[in-house]
Amino acid sequence: MSLVDIFAWIVLVILLLSTVAVIVFLAMLPGMIAKSRNHPWAKAVTVGGWVTLLLGFALWPIILIWAYVDVPRAQGMERKP
Repeated sequence: MSLVDIFAWIVLVILLLSTVAVIVFLAMLPGMIAKSRNHPWAKAVTVGGWVTLLLGFALWPIILIWAYVDVPRAQGMERKP
């Protein structure tokens, strides 16, 4: 193998690893947003983000919007510190 072949393999491995890292980050993003905004269904949003990883990100924009939506709470259901 020549030096060009080795360089090509290194570039290919770096591209594959960075692609996997971006996909995993995008799967984690709705859950992180929901947790930081104290969403009442943060765990469901997190699961939805990971499920869309398996489904090819088809519903990912909907899950991302869900992470930002504030759900109104009932009058007697205020959070205790």
